[in-house]
Formats: sequence, C-alpha cells, structure tokens
Amino acid sequence: MTFAARSPRPGSVSETPAGTRAASLLGTSAWRVAITGGAVAVVVGVVALLWPGVTLAAAGVFFGVFLLSYGITQIVEAFGPHAHPTSRGLLVVSGTLSTLLGLMCFHSLARSLLLLAVWIGFGWILRGVTLAVATFNGTEGARGTAARSVLAAVSVLAGLTVVVWPFSSLATLVLVAGIWLIVTGVLEIAHGMVLRRSAAAARR
Repeated sequence: MTFAARSPRPGSVSETPAGTRAASLLGTSAWRVAITGGAVAVVVGVVALLWPGVTLAAAGVFFGVFLLSYGITQIVEAFGPHAHPTSRGLLVVSGTLSTLLGLMCFHSLARSLLLLAVWIGFGWILRGVTLAVATFNGTEGARGTAARSVLAAVSVLAGLTVVVWPFSSLATLVLVAGIWLIVTGVLEIAHGMVLRRSAAAARR
C-alpha cells in the first residue's frame, strides 16, 4: 500500500527552516552592506578631492572611515550564503585587519604621510586578494564572478599604486587615493547589485 506524502502546513518549521531564514537574512545584509560600503567610498573620495587644503589629520579621518566601511563589508560578506568555507576565514581576517587599519588612521600615528599611504594601500591590497580568493571559490554565477574579478584587480592595483608611489605631498596622496576611492566605490556598488540579484534568485 502506498501513502501520499503529506505536504507541510504553511508556516511549519520544515517549510521555513531556521537555516534557510538565516541564509536569506545574511544574503540580504551582504548586498546592502556592499552597496553602502561602495557609497561611503564614493562620498569619501569626492569630499577628499573637493576639500580645499586638506590637513593630514582630516585625511586620516577620511581614509579611516573608508577602511572601516571596507572592514565591515568583508566581515558581513564572510557570513553570506555565497561565501565558500575556504574564503570565509580569509574574509573575516581581512575585514578585521581593515577595521584595525581604519582605527589606526584615526590615531595620532596617522600624522605620518608615509604611514597613512601604507595603511590605505595595504587595506586595498587586502581587499583585492580576499576578493580574488572568494572569486575562485565563489558560487555567484558568471556575473558575480566577473564583478568580483574586476573589483579584486582594481583594488590590488589601487593599493599597489598608493604604496609604491613616492608621494612628496599630502595633496598628491589625497588626489590619487580620492580618485581610486571613487572608482572602487562604484565597482563595489555594482558588486552589491549582483549580490542583490543572486539573493533574490535564491529566494525563488
């Protein structure tokens, strides 16, 4: 004798398990944080470029905010549904280091032009390498992989430019870093939009 399988009642645990709800929430948070982080980078870049006679202390605050937003973005992204177990730990480490670098930019040690450039550049390189690893292990599909790859390459290039460039003045550092902030911020927003579409498709 065969028995028909009983479909779960609406609202039952089997229909909406805790794991599915958690993954959906993290997916939503990941794209929102990515877009917010990109917007912060663009705003900081524009303000840095337009600020007349920016001081070293003010530049430290600007780029500290940028590094903090990057750090938070990576930590949230690490717990998203598309994060591979291999890259999850790296995202957490990179996000934590970026957050610490941002806090150091607020510290009195940021009065050194060389240190400020190194911290900014190192933060970008960390982000780029982490994205490259996440791209290799990711499950976002062709568009997600392309968005991550471009953002990873541009982030590493921006970091190397800031670290290697022999900046002779704060104005030059702010000009170069501000332009890179706007570029990477726009790419981060595009990446967030891809994550949003991936999260929406996963809920269907």
